[in-house]
Amino acid sequence: MGTNIKECAGAAEPRPYFNRELSWLAFNKRVLNLCENPNFPILEKLRFLSIASTNLDEFFEIRVAGLKQQIESGVAGADFDGIGARELLRRIRVMALAMNSEKYRIFQERILPELRENKIFIKRPANCSAKEKAFLEKYFFEKIHPALTPMSVDPAHPFPFLYNKGTYVMLTIADASQKRAKGEVAIVLVPPILTRVIRLENGKSGEWHIVLLSDVIKYFAERLFPGYKARNKALIRITRNSDLYIDEEETENLLKTIEDELHRQKKGAAVRLEAESEIAETNLRLLMKSLDLGADDVYKIDSYPFSMQRMLNVYDFIDRPDLKFAPFKPAIPPPLKTPAEIFDVLKERDILLHHPYESFEPVEKFIASAATDESVLAVKLTLYRTNSNSKILNSLKEAASKGKQVTVLVELKARGDEEKNIRWARELEEMGAHVVYGIVGLKTHCKTCLVVRNEPVGLRLYAHIGTGNYNSNTAKAYTDLSYMTSKPEICEDVAKIFNTLTGKVARPQFKKLIVAPFYFHDKFDELVRREIKNARAGKPARIIAKTNALIEQSAIDLLYEASQAGVKIDLVVRGICGLVPGVKGVSENITVRSIVGVYLEHSRIYYFLNGGEPEVFAGSGDLMPRNMYRRIECIFPIEDAEIKSRVINDILPAYLGDNLYADLLHPNGAYFKSAEMKAAEPFSAQEYFMKSARGT
Repeated sequence: MGTNIKECAGAAEPRPYFNRELSWLAFNKRVLNLCENPNFPILEKLRFLSIASTNLDEFFEIRVAGLKQQIESGVAGADFDGIGARELLRRIRVMALAMNSEKYRIFQERILPELRENKIFIKRPANCSAKEKAFLEKYFFEKIHPALTPMSVDPAHPFPFLYNKGTYVMLTIADASQKRAKGEVAIVLVPPILTRVIRLENGKSGEWHIVLLSDVIKYFAERLFPGYKARNKALIRITRNSDLYIDEEETENLLKTIEDELHRQKKGAAVRLEAESEIAETNLRLLMKSLDLGADDVYKIDSYPFSMQRMLNVYDFIDRPDLKFAPFKPAIPPPLKTPAEIFDVLKERDILLHHPYESFEPVEKFIASAATDESVLAVKLTLYRTNSNSKILNSLKEAASKGKQVTVLVELKARGDEEKNIRWARELEEMGAHVVYGIVGLKTHCKTCLVVRNEPVGLRLYAHIGTGNYNSNTAKAYTDLSYMTSKPEICEDVAKIFNTLTGKVARPQFKKLIVAPFYFHDKFDELVRREIKNARAGKPARIIAKTNALIEQSAIDLLYEASQAGVKIDLVVRGICGLVPGVKGVSENITVRSIVGVYLEHSRIYYFLNGGEPEVFAGSGDLMPRNMYRRIECIFPIEDAEIKSRVINDILPAYLGDNLYADLLHPNGAYFKSAEMKAAEPFSAQEYFMKSARGT
């Protein structure tokens, strides 16, 4: 990941920046590195291999697609890092090819041998025994063949549309009755509805012999064309532009517009072609012409399996708990273990939950209680992503059916969840909930819930604010913070957020919350400049920030200025980082570490020493342009003395002390452990939090 230096307005010296896209690829490389972690069970290594591959898919669908569009539209200028779109695409290809090679090296040299040691065999049909081939043939005709649609390409059958991320068998067929019959191209879709993994029964107890659906279809593809010989069989896969392009100012019905755009999105321009290396050159040229792709858009796969994404199906298919992470049961904090109503608890104290180490159930209980409590008048919630069969959404439906005022802000533009969110919006409306879609031009990314309760003293507000989505599945896999309170100033600010989202407020004013795009950037600037002022006055000054990404240029420049003033800055940046640490005279007081471990680090925490009276914040916003300027984000202060102490003296030190899953970012763009980290006793923040939750 190269470093680019660019002159900044008002800066005495040029300042260095890392490129966003190359930084993301470096992050995904660290995900891939987990596949070689000796402490990971073998099936978990396989799962992370799939995760790294799926991550790369989305990178091409969105980021590479965007760069290609810049070039096509003639606006391919360089970002603040100084790298132009054409040069960036060249570098991306080099890194993506290297990542592909690394994936297959890991699979062949590390994963396959260990799978075999554990009596798990992933086979190709050609390498199966005669008995296994007979089983596959029967299986093919009984359970696969009826679902297949062979498509020939000739004057009567134009080249078919190939779906985004769909896997196909491409082959050449020729009339078997003629010696030198002219070959014709044919294509067969591997149906996504069919099970992707097939188990071969050989009677040996405890052994798993499996083949992949795509390989079986490829092996028997000739049977789909009776009277024809097949040759040049190869698997192919297309990645298309999957971003949504909507002019909210012009649309009259956002929901209908997004539905139409989702339909169009499926036909987005192709940006990548993956093909087995044995593909016939004539077939490859036909594909490239039909898809309008160049040679640099083609990624040949010369190893097995063709689609590493399917290794997640293998992980799910194989019932070997001993080869997966042991199930972790999240803790319930002591104040919530008693049968008392959650509203009674929140009258007495604030609650901070650290997921996945502490259960997401109290959040679900909070909303479920609101649905059934006769004293509750209204429930309001922002929905960005949620899981199928969501208890929270069912509670909201129940609350609406009981006549409570239920308002749900559904973000229709949540990438990848648009169709699901449209479905939820309609179901909620049918139950009587008031569904809104936010502010034109802004994506609603904050995670907030407000409950209005009629009590003897009058109306009382209760709020939940989180760093993660209202999704019980991701709450088991992502590290996030959930804050629940009945503090009037916080709850009144949450109420103002909802009034801003459902009504018209030109410049909403908040007492406690930092809400983007109105105040996040300015408040961050104010807090950092206070540390700069303290440092210049000879006072202790320190900043700790845990974030998913750091790529907003003015924030980076401000942190450089703070470093130059003597502020000690420790950053925990999971993924994209445009800041270059450790540069003499620029960022020598800044360290950047990335933690990529068992769980996806997702919480955002901001700490400022403030001359010895620390201020701590957490919330949904990263230090990115989109979070600061183009999204509704909510950052909340942590003021409760006990909770604040926990964050300052337990959570943050654990992250800064990690030397097992953490790597330091160096000025040359490489991530690796320092000599001190290597020499220290191994320590994982994630493992520490799990042990703490268990009470061990």
